Amino acid sequence: MPDLEKTESQESLLSRRNTTHTQHSNMADQKMRGELINGLNEHLSGIKDLIWKSLEARKFAYCPYSKFRVGAALLTHDGTVFTGCNVENACFCLGICAEKTAISKAVSEGYTDFKAIAIASDMCEHFVSPCGGCRQFMREFGANWDVYLSKPDGSYVEMTVEELLPASFGPEDLKMKKVNIRNEF
Repeated sequence: MPDLEKTESQESLLSRRNTTHTQHSNMADQKMRGELINGLNEHLSGIKDLIWKSLEARKFAYCPYSKFRVGAALLTHDGTVFTGCNVENACFCLGICAEKTAISKAVSEGYTDFKAIAIASDMCEHFVSPCGGCRQFMREFGANWDVYLSKPDGSYVEMTVEELLPASFGPEDLKMKKVNIRNEF
């Protein structure tokens, strides 16, 4: 009989250990899920804040010719945000887009490494999209940072610079090996 009692005690101990282990695992899983949800909520809150700042920047647009207001909010890796709006000129080719304004402000303050940019306009039915020149201007500072194309209601589409400008040309292309061509003139 002592062997049977010992076996029952061992089984009871193993059962308690398994229950305790399962409880700890469940608590760890819940904690991890909670941290993931909190991180996701913070990320979404950060996106919404960036979009809100681009919507606010849009209010300062100087666009007497097109009446097409655009705002941009640029996020650096240290959390600094630079905003910009479009500024038109009677000589149309001299106007500057919101995205270029925000990026130029950041560069003039010493920033060249960007995490994301949000772009806003007054279009209700479509997400605003940067022009080709702005896509190339953004690409100068990398292909793998986020771009949020938004509507006035705060809804947005997320993509990367690379998705906006596939098969792009960037600064690294200038460093690639080239054929040696003699001056024939």
